Amino acid sequence: MKELAGRVAVITGSGSGIGRATATALASEGVRVVVADMNLVGASETVERIAASGGSALAIEADVTRDGCFELLKAAALKNFGRVDIVMNNAGGITRGLPEHTPLAEWQRVLDLNLLSVVSSIHAFTPHLIAQGEGHVVNTASFAGLFTYSFDRLPYAAAKAAVVQISEGLALYLRPKGIGVTCLCPGPVRTNIMSSLRQFGPPTDTLAPGPQYTLKEPEEVGRMVVEAIRSDRFMLPTDDQVIEQLSRRAADWDAFLQERIDHPHIGARADAASN
Repeated sequence: MKELAGRVAVITGSGSGIGRATATALASEGVRVVVADMNLVGASETVERIAASGGSALAIEADVTRDGCFELLKAAALKNFGRVDIVMNNAGGITRGLPEHTPLAEWQRVLDLNLLSVVSSIHAFTPHLIAQGEGHVVNTASFAGLFTYSFDRLPYAAAKAAVVQISEGLALYLRPKGIGVTCLCPGPVRTNIMSSLRQFGPPTDTLAPGPQYTLKEPEEVGRMVVEAIRSDRFMLPTDDQVIEQLSRRAADWDAFLQERIDHPHIGARADAASN
């Protein structure tokens, strides 16, 4: 999708962080944006930023785990802007707890939010994009969906790994129909996802993907997403250094796991987080 001006994007989780940054980056290219978020205040702030720069956007309060949410978003986009070209499934949330302490209900909540919302979006928007004969889908996964570096966020990691696989299957299906698919896999990015963290059981050290990854700003990631849409790039990690780690895992999975066990990278100590 080389020409972005005049297009319309629907972006969930765009009241802050990567979603907001992508919304504003697309708006700067002339894309009109449906800004969807559970936090209507945050969504409205995103719209205000876009409007202040001369762009056009609409804020909608949206709980992506509710039945019919994406049909409502599609209807709002068509009513207000007349079309839908780009769909970014970015809403998500995280939980923390050792495997034996994480309740089944929490697994269900995290899977509903991070995984099944993507499925609901596919059901709502894919027929429209196919009938239109063009478009682009962006699914936000995570480094956690590419390789395992922690054991206290398994529901989130499992959901994001599934998003990677769903995205790859969608690319196989949709690219021949003229529709691009991008799988965004953020590493460390400065967002507020931890503000909604739910914790179960004792505090744990925060394990991170590795010391080589520096914290990126969401605005940089938003620009990366815009370029991925424009160039029809499928896999979009926020740091290409992850490719080397994935290559080492593929070469010797057991050795890779043992290395993570012997030399975990601790981003924050449990005792520091509890103080």
